[in-house]
Amino acid sequence: MNLSWPFPSSRQREAKSRLIFALDVASLAEVKEYVSLLVNEVGLFKVGKQLFLHAGPRVVHQIHDKGGQVFLDLKFHDIPRTVAKAGVEAARLGVAMFDVHASGSLEMMHRTLTEVHKTCRVENLRRPKILAVTVLTSLSKEDLKRTGVNTGVENQVIRLAKLAQEAGMDGVVASPLEVTRIRRACGRNFLVVVPGVRLQGESWDDQRRVLTPEEAMRNGADYLVVGKPIRDAADPRAAARQICAEMERGLVALSGRAAHLFRGGGVVR
Repeated sequence: MNLSWPFPSSRQREAKSRLIFALDVASLAEVKEYVSLLVNEVGLFKVGKQLFLHAGPRVVHQIHDKGGQVFLDLKFHDIPRTVAKAGVEAARLGVAMFDVHASGSLEMMHRTLTEVHKTCRVENLRRPKILAVTVLTSLSKEDLKRTGVNTGVENQVIRLAKLAQEAGMDGVVASPLEVTRIRRACGRNFLVVVPGVRLQGESWDDQRRVLTPEEAMRNGADYLVVGKPIRDAADPRAAARQICAEMERGLVALSGRAAHLFRGGGVVR
């Protein structure tokens, strides 16, 4: 799977490969149902805290057995040694990507990358992409102020993205509203994985910083994490295809913008 930016030539394939379905379910029976339905419609399945605590590594093996790829979304945040050891175990599970909190420190991120890379080399494993979570999409400016961060959401996201890049992370998890500035700050080859995506007119639930799939891809997102719009649809396959169609429209707009900038001698973002 190509995990770099910019995107490959076939928009249909690329949109599908860059759609991550959030498996925010409570049982392995539901995992089996959704993976069977969607393994040919999405690129990865996100496994978060609830599901992993319920089923443990079995859920990752079950997804792999069905031919799916896994984004292990446990957002590790602890002392450097603890997070590094957790990252090594994630790599041994064979996940395609996992994440840590950027606010855990430069040392925490760098040590995790170093130990995961070493283990993968020694044990002949595919190294997963390691992402740093910037600011959760549920948080507002006021929420950050209460924790002592007074610079605003977007400035904090960029600060953490730069720190993650300095540590050697493959990319970040950030809301769609910050993608353009992350590209300017961190360049074209730094992955940006985007939750906080909703279809037009859909309820935002506990998300605060949200865009549509088309808007997020037009801004330069690499991957979109989508759960509820697919999970709660009467036909999850059709919903996934609709989201891919929106993503494709965003990629068309992005490609046109990039071509225009290159013709003018500019640099994309």
